[in-house]
Amino acid sequence: MVAVAEDRLQAIRAAFPKEGLFAEKEWLLSPDAFPLDRKFLAELDQLGHRLFVFQRACNLLYQLSVKGKQPEWVARYLDAGKPKELIEFSRRKEIRDDLPRVIRPDLILTEKGYIIAEIDSVPGGIGLTDWLNQTYSSFDNDIIGGANGMVEGFRAVVSNGADIVISQESATYRPEMEWLAARLNEQAVVPQSRDDSGSIRDHNRAEIRDAGYSWRVVAAENYEPRDGGVVYRFFELFDLPNIPGIEKTLRANADGRVTITPPIKPYLEEKMWFALFWLQPLREFWRRELGDKYFIKLQEMIPYSWLLDPTPLPQHAVIPRLEIHDWREAAKFSQKDRDLLLKVSGFSPLGWGSRGIALGSDLPHAEWEKRIEHALTTFESSPTILQKFHKGALFEHHYWGPDTGELKTMKGRVRLCPYYFVEADRVRLRGALATIAPADKKFLHGMSEAILVPSKTQ
Repeated sequence: MVAVAEDRLQAIRAAFPKEGLFAEKEWLLSPDAFPLDRKFLAELDQLGHRLFVFQRACNLLYQLSVKGKQPEWVARYLDAGKPKELIEFSRRKEIRDDLPRVIRPDLILTEKGYIIAEIDSVPGGIGLTDWLNQTYSSFDNDIIGGANGMVEGFRAVVSNGADIVISQESATYRPEMEWLAARLNEQAVVPQSRDDSGSIRDHNRAEIRDAGYSWRVVAAENYEPRDGGVVYRFFELFDLPNIPGIEKTLRANADGRVTITPPIKPYLEEKMWFALFWLQPLREFWRRELGDKYFIKLQEMIPYSWLLDPTPLPQHAVIPRLEIHDWREAAKFSQKDRDLLLKVSGFSPLGWGSRGIALGSDLPHAEWEKRIEHALTTFESSPTILQKFHKGALFEHHYWGPDTGELKTMKGRVRLCPYYFVEADRVRLRGALATIAPADKKFLHGMSEAILVPSKTQ
């Protein structure tokens, strides 16, 4: 075991690109992929299509709300705090049916199965997972997606090349996307043509690049769109004011000269969709658009969530499941009753990563009360949701001590990030990144104390 582990450590270290994969970030290395049994893997395969159908229903619900065919407060909630110009752009008929083509849910593995903490429409980790899959596949044949699944999935989304446009806000992820772009270009299918004599010849790389069959990573701040091109957007929409000249790209998209994915639809990137999913007035809409089977399955995995809307309730009404009449009563909850997450819904620097999340039971009572009050007073400009907290189950996994190189075992909790690509024929699972964080960590994300590995079939 030790000798095999040493060989794997050497293989992993030798495969590391010299430019790195994350800017100024490290993680613990492990000789083993994270094992998933075949029954759970079958569940993961089906989850991708369910989430695609869910996002399609979200898109429709917003549009029907705008037209007055569903409650107007749906669009009002989703548009809160966003510039008028951006709202108008998101409603353009030219992009009406556009949806994100890469879907990455954050799954917390629990004692009873798993829950979806959130769905990321502009996910990091694509290049990292591609590198992990390729590297671990050199000594493990059971990696989910295999050595090339991630790169093939991304190519299916942007098949003839793309500009991967990254803002300074998202610069941490630039190295991994440069790795991915290099892989895409290396594996590009070289088109052939006949010359004047009728002989078939391969096009050289320069010709392929000029024809648009290439992938490149470019800074959003000085980006010049190319007519007929595809932009893979790797920047958050709240960041638009910090990107000079972004209007040229948006105008090119509006004119049909450039395709942008994920689409410029800030309403689709709100965490509040989980709260809207549970609202009783929308129940029949969800049942109809999802179908009974998908609706029931999503109820099992979407944690119960609430919008912290300060609108007063009628005297006879209570907030479901909390049985309180006013949100300020929640501020008085005991620590035992505060197993609840506060999350900034989106369109804010605090709306991504773990920046805008707090667990009530971890906060002193005065801080919890302060945060509830802040969420209520800022709801119209930056909505916050409250979500039931589900603790992750404990798993054991090997890793190498970063200082000694000694093989150790961590008892930790797992965030699983399956990557789904919306391809021509279906939604495909192409890889799954497992983040194993120490047992004492409540928020499971990439950190220097966490193990990051690909997943495998057990």
